[in-house]
Amino acid sequence: MDHGVDLDRVLALKRREDSRFERAHPRSLELRTRARRTMPLGVPLSWMSFLYDHPPLFVDAAEGAHFTDVDGHRYVDMSLGITVASTGHTAEPVVRAVAERMTKGIQFHLPTEDAAIVSEELTRRWGLPKWQYQLSSTQANTDAIHLARLRTGRERIVVFEGKYQGHLAELLAVWDEGRTVPEYLGVTDHDIARTTVAAWKDLDGVAGALASGDVALLLAEPALTNSGIIFPSEGFHAELRRLTREHGTLLAIDETQTLPMAFGGLVREWGLEADLVILGKSLGGGVPVAALGMTEEVSALIDREYATYEVSGEEVDEPAIGGTLFGNALSMAAARAALLEVWTEETHLRMQELARALADGMESVIRSHGRDWDVYQLGNRAGYRFAPMPPRNLQEAGEYDLPPVRHLQRVFMANRGVWDFGWWGGPAISAQTAAEDVEVYLGVFAEFIEELLA
Repeated sequence: MDHGVDLDRVLALKRREDSRFERAHPRSLELRTRARRTMPLGVPLSWMSFLYDHPPLFVDAAEGAHFTDVDGHRYVDMSLGITVASTGHTAEPVVRAVAERMTKGIQFHLPTEDAAIVSEELTRRWGLPKWQYQLSSTQANTDAIHLARLRTGRERIVVFEGKYQGHLAELLAVWDEGRTVPEYLGVTDHDIARTTVAAWKDLDGVAGALASGDVALLLAEPALTNSGIIFPSEGFHAELRRLTREHGTLLAIDETQTLPMAFGGLVREWGLEADLVILGKSLGGGVPVAALGMTEEVSALIDREYATYEVSGEEVDEPAIGGTLFGNALSMAAARAALLEVWTEETHLRMQELARALADGMESVIRSHGRDWDVYQLGNRAGYRFAPMPPRNLQEAGEYDLPPVRHLQRVFMANRGVWDFGWWGGPAISAQTAAEDVEVYLGVFAEFIEELLA
C-alpha cells in the first residue's frame, strides 16, 4: 500500500531525534548502565525497554497528567502507564485513602468494609451481581477460565486475534498460516493446545469453533485496543452472546483496557451481556487491583457449602481460584476511592469530550497536508491510521501500518515534552488531563506531521 510517506526521510529524522534524546537524558542513561548489572535490559520489567524504540526513561515524580524524569524534563503523559494511571497520577482521593489505609494495616487475609462497597458499586455500573478480586487482569482471566471449565465441564477456550488479555500461557496464542501457534518464546504448543484463535468479527469462524461442543469460554474485549482501536461490527457482540448461549459456552468480556472509556465501561455504554466481566489496570487509580464479575449461576460454584478436608492429602472441594494477596485492604481502599471520587459520570463525559477534541485536532492537521488517513476516537482514546478506512481485523491493521513512523513519532514527541503511547496505540486522556494538555499535544503533533510530510 502506498502510504505517501518517504521512508528514507523517516529514517533520517529518526537518527536525528534519537541523538537528541540521548543527549538530553544523561542521567537516565547512566542509571540504565548501572541497572544492567542487576536487571536484564536495565529495567525491573522487560516491557519497559522493548516496548519503545529508544532507551527507557527513569522517572522521578508525577502529578496529575504529567511526570518528570530524572534529568528534569516534564512530560504531558498520554500513555499513562499503558492506561494504568488513567485516573491521573497521584489522584488526591486515592492518595488520601491509601495513606489512611497504610496507617491501619493493609493485609489481613480478611475482608474490610471497602470490599463490600466496591462490589456494590461495580454491580451498579457493570450489572453483574457477584465479584471476586485479584491483583491483575491476567489473574482475573485465569480465575474466569477455571470457573468456566468447572461450570461447563469443558476445557477449550476461544480468543480473538489481536487481543490482549494478559500473560497467562494459555492466552498467548496467535493464528499463523492456518494454525494456532505460541505468541512468545517460552510458550509451548502444549500450553496452547486447548486454545482456539478466531479472527475479529469472523462470526462464522466463532460459530464453527463453538459447534465442536468442547468450548468452555469465549473471551472477548468490547473493542480491540492492542493495534490502535479496532471496532466491532454492528451486532457483533449480540451475536457472540447468542452463539455462546446456543452452544452452552460461557462468555467473558475483558474491560481491562476499556474501563476508562465510559462510566461502567463499554459493557454499560453498549449494553453488552456476559457471564463474566474482567476489570483491571485503572480500577484502583494505579494501585494493583483487578475484579472478576459473574452471574449468580457462576457465583454458585463458589458461594456454597464446602466439604471439610484434611491437609494430609484428601481431595479438595473448592474451585481453583484466588491468591493470598487478592482482595487486600489496600487495593480495596484504592478501588473505593477511585470509583466513588474519580470515576464519576461527569469525569467520563469530560474525558470523552477532550478525546473528541484531540481526534478533531489530529484530523485537521492530517487533512491540512492532503492526507485522507482514518482518525478515530473511542471513549478517552484517539488515534490515526495510514489508510482512509478503519481496519476490519488485525491483519488489515498490520497492512495499513508504518512501524518506522510510529517509532519516529514517539521519540519526536518525547523530545518536545509529550510522552505519547507506544506503537500499538494512540494517545489516552486521563481524568486529570486538561484542555491545555490537549493543545500541547496537538501543537507537537502538527510539528511532527509537518516534518514527516515536508
